[in-house]
Amino acid sequence: MKILGQEIKMGQSVQLKMDIAKLHTQTTIEIPVIVSRGKKAGPTLLLIAGIHGDEVNGVEIVRQIIAKKFHKPETGTVICIPLVNVFGFLNQNREFPDGRDLNRVFPGSKTGSLASRFAYHLIQEIIPHIDYCIDFHTGGAQRFNVPHLRIAHDDETLALAKIFNTKFIQFTPQRDKTFRETMVRLGKKVLLFEGGKSLNLTKSVSQTGVRGVLKVMTHLNMRNFESDILQYPQAEIPIIIKKSKWLRAKHSGMFRSHVKVGQFVLQGEILGSISDPFGSFEKMVKNMTPGYILNANHSPIMNQGDALFHIGFE
Repeated sequence: MKILGQEIKMGQSVQLKMDIAKLHTQTTIEIPVIVSRGKKAGPTLLLIAGIHGDEVNGVEIVRQIIAKKFHKPETGTVICIPLVNVFGFLNQNREFPDGRDLNRVFPGSKTGSLASRFAYHLIQEIIPHIDYCIDFHTGGAQRFNVPHLRIAHDDETLALAKIFNTKFIQFTPQRDKTFRETMVRLGKKVLLFEGGKSLNLTKSVSQTGVRGVLKVMTHLNMRNFESDILQYPQAEIPIIIKKSKWLRAKHSGMFRSHVKVGQFVLQGEILGSISDPFGSFEKMVKNMTPGYILNANHSPIMNQGDALFHIGFE
């Protein structure tokens, strides 16, 4: 296996660096890539996080896997990219240094924007080796996602998602120019993990993510983690979400939520309230369709039209 110009032999574990471009200060953008190969041939699994620089829960999940040496397989290869958007991470924001959303420029271009060039080299130099991928994300801004998987609607990916075992598995359409859409088009099997919110670490989210990786690696016969898995909270039988919709604020003001992510809510149930800061009005937020709360906005201040809740249906 040859990655970024370096040959990695069976049984080796190495750390490489993608240094595709430089900033206007001549600072090199170096992205660590940790490659660990087992002594036996087998599938290659990519664990990737931090495509958005402020989504730190995913970074923490991959970090824990590396720190606990779980990324070293006996069979096959594990490639870990814990933090794709290093400069977004440093600046605590979502975008790449050129102001673009990296997850909207795949498969990229050799002569395009900085983000597009990076996406191009990632697809050209890393992805050809990959069979399976787990891509870690969180809710944007103050919107908290219950841990769940978003997948393409095919039997093999669904079976793998059930092995990973989050409480919810959501069928979602592919979005043009995203990493997941590009990977699926290239024939790779992708699980997109969502959990928590930006610039926030949540222990239950990281536990769910690490446990899921161990279950997938065990299923793929890369390494037996059955005893390690028992150290993590066990999940329920997954609920398949086939459709979803956003409930948005009808008024601007101060927002208070009355429900928790993962909760089932009935039609007509009061989910929260919005009031002005001066005590002249308070409006209830009422649910219109029964379903599960997949995402809840934790911001105390809302503008009219802001997303309050993402509700999923079986």
